[in-house]
Amino acid sequence: MRFRLTPRETSFYDMFAASADNIVTGSKLLMELLGADTSARAEIAERMRAAEHAGDDATHAIFHQLNSSFITPFDREDIYNLASSLDDIMDFMEEAVDLVVLYNVEELPKGVEQQIEVLARAAELTAEAMPNLRTMDNLTEYWIEVNRLENQADQIHRKLLAMLFNGKYEAIEVLKLKQIVDVLEEAADAFEHVANTVETIAVKES
Repeated sequence: MRFRLTPRETSFYDMFAASADNIVTGSKLLMELLGADTSARAEIAERMRAAEHAGDDATHAIFHQLNSSFITPFDREDIYNLASSLDDIMDFMEEAVDLVVLYNVEELPKGVEQQIEVLARAAELTAEAMPNLRTMDNLTEYWIEVNRLENQADQIHRKLLAMLFNGKYEAIEVLKLKQIVDVLEEAADAFEHVANTVETIAVKES
């Protein structure tokens, strides 16, 4: 994905929207991973890696424009925090897919699909919210719902940990699976960080 950096051709709003759309792509690849045969996972991981690289490009474009812009639509620190948190989401999702492939996980524990469903919903909400930064309209429901989803993700994560430590799994398998569910939880946390940053921006601009 190519990002034009001159102010006449794009804007921070456009680039934030592109970053969020790319996160939706990543969440769909996570969903695809759930139903894929183990033989198909490496190819999904390659596509996720490409999406993560596109996310990096988007983040670097935002930082470049931030460093070269005399006037910004809102505080520079908030622009930096928002771009960084969006980038974190893609990093965590890509890491989760990569770990599934590297660890050659035969079957993900019951409950991981709920984690991924929460991430997919948060991704959709985030993509819908980013264009609204231009007007600051209809954002309150967004950050309230993402915070609710993050609380739901916390509950799912705790139940998964309890299941992993119930004695059913071999110790080495526990280590592998715990790292995967922990990274998915970090992705949920990163969505909350994005929502909290959006709330901060909206309060400052009100």
